[in-house]
Amino acid sequence: MNTREAFQPGINMGQFLVEAYLNGLSDADLLVRAVPGTNHIAWQLGHAIESEHDMIEAIVPGSMPELPAGFRERHTKDKAKSDNPQDFFKKDEYLKAFNEQRAGTLKALARMSDADFDKPSPEPMQSYAKNLGEVFSMQGTHWVMHAAQWALIRRKLGHPPLF
Repeated sequence: MNTREAFQPGINMGQFLVEAYLNGLSDADLLVRAVPGTNHIAWQLGHAIESEHDMIEAIVPGSMPELPAGFRERHTKDKAKSDNPQDFFKKDEYLKAFNEQRAGTLKALARMSDADFDKPSPEPMQSYAKNLGEVFSMQGTHWVMHAAQWALIRRKLGHPPLF
């Protein structure tokens, strides 16, 4: 197993959980909050998709597909407070954007050499990812963290536990 192959299970687990926890949820369900003051799934999806795009684009310039028109504007920190469905995308649009960005991440990962993973990450990322390997590792763990929050929303909506 090489380094690229070692990152794959973590990245795959993030995708598996995203798909599992979104399965059976409606567009309206994406706007439910676990408790007041927490972020709903729609905003979290936008945040995580944008984060993956920006992190990988920063370390492998030119590797990531463009985000959908208006995507950044719909997922600012201020928009996290909105419960207006018009402020967000539909579930199928989020899944399409997620899959496009994930494909870009996997192509960028395939281009890396083992030595590349030891290179320092850009300065703005240093507080959470010291090197390029840690940036790639985060592409699974960041999604897992958010998907864990979605488990609570699913239970609130009456869905049985998945795992």
